[in-house]
Amino acid sequence: MDQTPSPSAVSKPRLKVLLAGPRGFCAGVDRAIKIVEEAIRRYGAPVYVRHEIVHNRFVVESLETQGAIFVEELDEVPDDAPVVFSAHGVPKSVPAEAARRKLFYLDATCPLVSKVHREAEHHFNRGRHIIMIGHSGHPEVIGTMGQLPNGAVTLIEDAEQVAIIAVPADKPIAYITQTTLSVDDTIDIIAALQARFPGIHAPAKEDICYATTNRQAAVKAIAGRAELMVVVGAPNSSNSLRLVEVAKRAGCPRAMMVQRGRELDPAICEGLGSIGVTAGASAPEVLVEEVLAQLRDRFDLVIEEVVVAEETITFKLPAALHPSA
Repeated sequence: MDQTPSPSAVSKPRLKVLLAGPRGFCAGVDRAIKIVEEAIRRYGAPVYVRHEIVHNRFVVESLETQGAIFVEELDEVPDDAPVVFSAHGVPKSVPAEAARRKLFYLDATCPLVSKVHREAEHHFNRGRHIIMIGHSGHPEVIGTMGQLPNGAVTLIEDAEQVAIIAVPADKPIAYITQTTLSVDDTIDIIAALQARFPGIHAPAKEDICYATTNRQAAVKAIAGRAELMVVVGAPNSSNSLRLVEVAKRAGCPRAMMVQRGRELDPAICEGLGSIGVTAGASAPEVLVEEVLAQLRDRFDLVIEEVVVAEETITFKLPAALHPSA
């Protein structure tokens, strides 16, 4: 049999793709999506979801085709329809309003975000003022600060703010963090907090979730070998945005985000020897495959998967969705 490559195959330049591992869905995102899917299966369409279940349009649109309706507030939910709260968590006022209206609701808050909620309550109950490190306006921050009365939590976004924030002089101080932050940025902010407040109470265990940490570590492991880093994710996804920042800081000359394979113009890889590819925790693997397919149209890909950690964590569905419920 003639083994001579076709002219089209010969003409394709070779491109090394360093594929980050872990990448894509984390356990909290996987659980949240399954909650919506199982609710639709069990209770029938439509099932309402307050806010995007996770920050990814592909996921949202896929669930919409199954019968999910996404809304921003509970007043958009009919009295007789089930509603799911997103993986980012919600202020206490939201389930309270659902209970007042006698709505049937399922809470898809990531258990690691719920851990931060309980941590904030723990500090508050011990009379501590809480400083939260996070991004203003992010749903997770809104949900976490909404666990406590107004004024109980002060939000800071960078180390420079530490010197100028006003906190009660008569209370001990504690800090908590959003789960999807840059590990490196947070270290600097915590150092500044500890310098200003030497007795500040720290989390018993780091608030930044394992998935965020692992995905950032994988990007760091390949950034120095890649001439371009492609992050599959959404512009409103905090953990995906952090991966772009981490790649640049770790030595990659250029990093960019795409939501779908079709957004990537393969021509930007022309003349490059190697690129990195990863995905944020709310981006499914099918979108990574789209990116690789887009690149294969123009290049002969040599793929090397760089794995820095194996993830085996899973989270149970709410009791209301258990088979015996």
